[in-house]
Amino acid sequence: HLSPNEAGHHNTSAVDGDNVPVRHFGMVLTMADWEVLADKLTKAQTSFIIEPHIRFKGQVGEQATMFFLDPCGNALEFKAFADPSRLFAK
Repeated sequence: HLSPNEAGHHNTSAVDGDNVPVRHFGMVLTMADWEVLADKLTKAQTSFIIEPHIRFKGQVGEQATMFFLDPCGNALEFKAFADPSRLFAK
């Protein structure tokens, strides 16, 4: 709220074909919880910055991810790994 021009998703970085908001808050969930949340948000017609999908498919860091804005305009990422030990794997 003090720096509204810094919130949101205007500055991005290319990651596996997506324009990921550079400034964002993130949460790592279990795959089961991520799937439930993705389904619930999709059914609620959430306006996604990046639709729920699998990133880095078939690679060491394979992950489920989605991005959307909170009511204040902050970019939020929710992700999950089939193998949680791969969180920072490259």
